[in-house]
Amino acid sequence: MVTGAGGTSPARTPSRGRRAAGLRVLSGAVFALAGLIFWTSFDTAKGVDIRSDDPLPKLSDNVRSKNAQNEKLEKQVAGVRADVDRLTRQGSGLSPAERRHIEDLEKAAGTAPLTGPGLQVTLNDAPPDATALVPGVPDPQPNDLVIHQQDLQAVVNALWQGGAQGIRVMDQRLISTSAVRCVGNTLILQGRVYSPPYRITAVGDQDKLRHALDTSPAITNYLQYVRAYGLGWKVATQHRTTLPGYDGSVGLSYAQPVQQP
Repeated sequence: MVTGAGGTSPARTPSRGRRAAGLRVLSGAVFALAGLIFWTSFDTAKGVDIRSDDPLPKLSDNVRSKNAQNEKLEKQVAGVRADVDRLTRQGSGLSPAERRHIEDLEKAAGTAPLTGPGLQVTLNDAPPDATALVPGVPDPQPNDLVIHQQDLQAVVNALWQGGAQGIRVMDQRLISTSAVRCVGNTLILQGRVYSPPYRITAVGDQDKLRHALDTSPAITNYLQYVRAYGLGWKVATQHRTTLPGYDGSVGLSYAQPVQQP
């Protein structure tokens, strides 16, 4: 230790006054920072519960909400259309032959209910933890375990090829302009969203429908994945079933080129 001339150690700490001033400055800075954080949180939240783990609506919730809204609107449109058809026929003065002709056209277009024998095909995803069920088959990739758009299209096309008089996918009747589309493993059909298992019902000659399914190359390829990884596949006979008439819009929307000035 080095001592001063009087034998005492020189001071190495600040005075009490300087220490107190420093503490006051530090405290003021802390309170200012806390106020800034509080104001930033208030301005950012703007009515949103920022304590929640998920303050913003999930995309899946929005999809379900829009899907329910579309279903409600479709029912309203179907009811109004039924009233218009009924009133039109009452005041049209059509002959019985003309009315029968209109009914035949409605059946051909798929806008009238259809009853008869048929088949129902059910497709489903494999379990997410599925492993190869056949020796020598490689372990599945995620895409191997889900239903794809081409799988649904293969079934629908085979049933049409087998002479189906009408087809329903899930709860909707298909018509000539219907498009079976998938995003991931989610089916989007005529403005509605569906998840597996997918049920496809056809009215027609059951033997011809089943033969068309059995001889479809695309379905044969799908059945290889059924055996290898456990994808769902079931064909059930229905002695009598009723398909609803298509009740959506029959108008066609298409793009038009922009007129150049």
